[in-house]
Amino acid sequence: MDLVTRIYQYLKPYKKRLIMGIISMLFHSFFTVFFVRVFQNLIETIISDIAQTEEGFTTLTWIALAMIVVYFLKGLSYYGQKYLISYVAQKAVRDIRDDLYKHLQNLSLNFYSQHQTGEIISRVTNDVNQLQGAIVKGAVSTVYQFFTFVGGLGYLFYLNYRLTFLLILVLPLMSYIISRFNKKIRKVSHRVQVKIADVSDILQETLSAVRVVKSFGREDFEYDRFARQNDANFRAKMKNTQYSAVLTPSIEFLASIAITAILWFGGLEVMRGNMLPSELIAFFTLLLTITNPLKSLTNLNSTLQQALASAERIFETMDVDNFAVDSDEEEKKELSTVKGEVIFENVSFSYFEKEEQILSGINFSAAPGETVALVGPSGAGKTTLIDLIPRFYHPSSGQILLDGINIRDIKLSSLRSHIGIVPQETLLFSGTLQENIAYGNLKAGKDQIIRAAKMANAHEFIADFEDGYETEVGERGVGLSGGQKQRIAIARAILKNPALLIFDEATSALDIESENQVQEALNRVMQDRTTFIIAHRLSTIKNADKILVIVEGEVHERGKHSELLENQSIYYDLYENQLNKSPAGEV
Repeated sequence: MDLVTRIYQYLKPYKKRLIMGIISMLFHSFFTVFFVRVFQNLIETIISDIAQTEEGFTTLTWIALAMIVVYFLKGLSYYGQKYLISYVAQKAVRDIRDDLYKHLQNLSLNFYSQHQTGEIISRVTNDVNQLQGAIVKGAVSTVYQFFTFVGGLGYLFYLNYRLTFLLILVLPLMSYIISRFNKKIRKVSHRVQVKIADVSDILQETLSAVRVVKSFGREDFEYDRFARQNDANFRAKMKNTQYSAVLTPSIEFLASIAITAILWFGGLEVMRGNMLPSELIAFFTLLLTITNPLKSLTNLNSTLQQALASAERIFETMDVDNFAVDSDEEEKKELSTVKGEVIFENVSFSYFEKEEQILSGINFSAAPGETVALVGPSGAGKTTLIDLIPRFYHPSSGQILLDGINIRDIKLSSLRSHIGIVPQETLLFSGTLQENIAYGNLKAGKDQIIRAAKMANAHEFIADFEDGYETEVGERGVGLSGGQKQRIAIARAILKNPALLIFDEATSALDIESENQVQEALNRVMQDRTTFIIAHRLSTIKNADKILVIVEGEVHERGKHSELLENQSIYYDLYENQLNKSPAGEV
């Protein structure tokens, strides 16, 4: 669909205000041109013979009053066009930003693995702001200036068609120059938006990982990297400015030639008696009046081209298919209750088509209430396997069954409502501890939140804070230890009361004391729930009902802890390796 058409679809719901705004524009353009007619009458009255009579004084007074009325009506119509069009534009841009953010929220993790965070943020902020500025200022001004120019040109024909033809001879050349620059400006504008996204991405990366940057003493390195992208952004913007700087004076130069020729020929017409002096003055005044719209149209061209480049990037993102959500999603099954039986049947997966498979031929089952642990070297595919359960990704082949139902036949929101996840890197939001726990169930009351915190071994340390559950935490949980953040995450998952629990190396980054507290909470939470654990420390999964050893995307061993040790194979080697490295003999 054409970009302009797609933008109009967002303006359409507010078409009544849009029409009223356009009508206000028409009135404003009319009064702008009509003022010249009143001004012409004023000049004629001043220089005519009746100017010294009583009748001349009365006429002059009425014309002066008419000019005041015209200015008042012009101001009134200006307010109408400015307010109404701005209202429509702001609403449309709000809807575009809402739709873009909603689409981003619903996209699969595949999209985020291919796009940098800074680039995505740039599209939601910079690109949408660019489009907003163009609709509010660019599009509104373009329509208004166009009406004024066309209306003024029509009145110029009425005053003297011969002089007007001189002006029209220059317009095709102006149009040609504008069209040639349009393509260049739009191309450069797209490059500018890309460079802004690159700057945003570096900014987001370095600020979110500022501890790593400082620990390695890479401040100067990151500054150089940022400066290079910032300079590339500068060069792209200057190229855009260069095209705009060439376009505007070129149009103005052609316009000045036309105005000079008209003034010369008009003076000749007056000298020959073919035109009244007041008509020439009115003609020239109106010509100057419509010259401003013509200059504005050339200046606005750059703004509009930048906006179209931004619109391309916005709609390009909105057109990305959400592979996690099928087209018939709303027709799928809702699950009111879940027992928790999970079966993988010959599941394989690769992130992109024609790439090497990350998982291959995975087969296993988890009975309701069972705990299944996944172990193996880094990069073996453990997290990817677990991510298939909540449909963060779809298997390339095979199927996953929940209580005998293919999870692709279950409505996505319903499926995920029965799954609680505690990731390795716990992310908390800026806000209170209570709000962070309540993220698991937004309708939960204070008593439920406290109960969940107690089950997660979090209540005691929360109560020690001066503000208790109302304690504010910084972005990403700044102010809390790793163990405290992890227990908040567990409380959040408990509050959701899921039938399935997923722990992705939930204790790997903790010290022994914190791990013991978290492990105690996990053991309490896992009761009567089907649980999947990605384990780093093998001592934490000794009591698991089933352990799967994943190597290079395949299940190489399976069984209980004691059985796998007896086999003296991969799991045995992993366990012995950790045992030998542990200072206290704890793995």
